[in-house]
Amino acid sequence: MKKKILDKCINIVKQNYNYDETKLAEIRYGLEGIYLTITKLVIISIITIILNIFKEFIIFMLIFSIIRTTSFGLHASKSWICLVTSTLFFVGTPLLAIHIPLNIQIKIIIGIISIIGIYLFSPADTIKRPIINKTRRKVYKILSTIIAIIYIALSIKIKNNYISNCFFYATILQNILISPITYKLFKMPYNNYKTYIAKYGLN
Repeated sequence: MKKKILDKCINIVKQNYNYDETKLAEIRYGLEGIYLTITKLVIISIITIILNIFKEFIIFMLIFSIIRTTSFGLHASKSWICLVTSTLFFVGTPLLAIHIPLNIQIKIIIGIISIIGIYLFSPADTIKRPIINKTRRKVYKILSTIIAIIYIALSIKIKNNYISNCFFYATILQNILISPITYKLFKMPYNNYKTYIAKYGLN
């Protein structure tokens, strides 16, 4: 199914634009990413609808996406691994946020540790998307740390238990995804920008 859809899209591009094979390969890669994202969202949405937590899933996904946008983090090397881990994260985390209450003391202690983790390890790039520019890395680090501080503060201040937990768990989850330990467990290279800087003398 995926191959047929991508082939059809590439054929349409070929008919309308005179691109070489390198450019077509780039377009195909981008289209494949869009296809996998849509497919993944549809599957996860169906599961959350069945579990009657679709609204909670949307809330958590929006909250998590904000901190993910600036601190980046690990991406699975294979589409099926991405689907499995995304399902666990976006179905499991809302369920935790609904059913497991956390007291303020735990949120403060773990929250401070999480903020430090975000500051130390963000932004965490990938081999396909290294953050080469030093200024961009600094800006992303500052923004990520500010967002983490705001998230932990909101998790303490907001009275709604689910929303409060979403901000807390989003910060924890992002810590896991940018940790060098996680990269090592998945056998993925860390600080990929250093390889490009060393190879091409860039920064």
